[in-house]
Amino acid sequence: MKTRFTPYYIELIYDAALKSFWRKTALKKFVRSCSISENFISTWGEDERKRDFLDRLFEKLKTNDKGRKALERMAEFLIDQQSFPDLENWEDSNKKIKEAHDAVSKLRIYHKNQNEEIMSEKEKEKSKKQFLKKQNKVLKSQQNLQKLSEALNSLSQRIGTQKAGYDFQDWFYNLMDFYEVVNRKPYVHQGRQIDGSITISGTTYLVELKFTTEQAGSPDIDTFYKKVTTKADNTMGVMLSMSGYSSVAIQEASGAKTPLLLLDHSHLYFALSGTMGFSDLINRVRRHASQTGEAYLQTMKFTN
Repeated sequence: MKTRFTPYYIELIYDAALKSFWRKTALKKFVRSCSISENFISTWGEDERKRDFLDRLFEKLKTNDKGRKALERMAEFLIDQQSFPDLENWEDSNKKIKEAHDAVSKLRIYHKNQNEEIMSEKEKEKSKKQFLKKQNKVLKSQQNLQKLSEALNSLSQRIGTQKAGYDFQDWFYNLMDFYEVVNRKPYVHQGRQIDGSITISGTTYLVELKFTTEQAGSPDIDTFYKKVTTKADNTMGVMLSMSGYSSVAIQEASGAKTPLLLLDHSHLYFALSGTMGFSDLINRVRRHASQTGEAYLQTMKFTN
């Protein structure tokens, strides 16, 4: 942790060191353990007072990074003191020990408060970075959704053509990748074209994509229903018809335990608005189907 060596903090370290050691030998041992060089320690003359030696030492330590590291080691050593053996067995030991305790307590409290302040600032900085990261992620997400929306609008101008149908398949799975939905691109199984699959909340849905100018009708539902019901028991189907469905088609897809969910252009644009993720959208329609047997739920009724 980065320590702020304020003048007051250095003064507290100095005072705690001055009052924790009385004999020269004890003080020399202390500064030596804090990586003070022997060359400097050897300059302490016989007639030089302890205070004068510390004055010279601290003045030197304040001038460079190596010295500040030594000051940090001194502070840690002094704060960790539980007793003052060098102050025992003197006529005024009680007074000396009390003064040392007081000096160390002041240092300990200031050190703790400084660390908490630094930690608080670090937490604030961390929160700020997380907020900016989240904000950038949201902005990037909005930009990507905007690109997908623009691509769909462009595709819609060619709706009904075979090339647009294939391009729409690619576009749909780009949307699935954006929403991190597990998916499998279109494939052929036993001679039948499958427009791919998606897996949401442990359920695999076969996908049927219709990028046509006509509404999906009853024959489309019947064909897709057979594709779905020939697969594993927990397999369901999602049909996405950009032009919607006839009332008969919706009726055909609905019923008790229906394995089909029906989506149209409004569901896609709802997902593109960022109001609801695609997985949540599917789960909402499925919940409605489970409760009512209806395979189709308009987006305007999602809040009901």
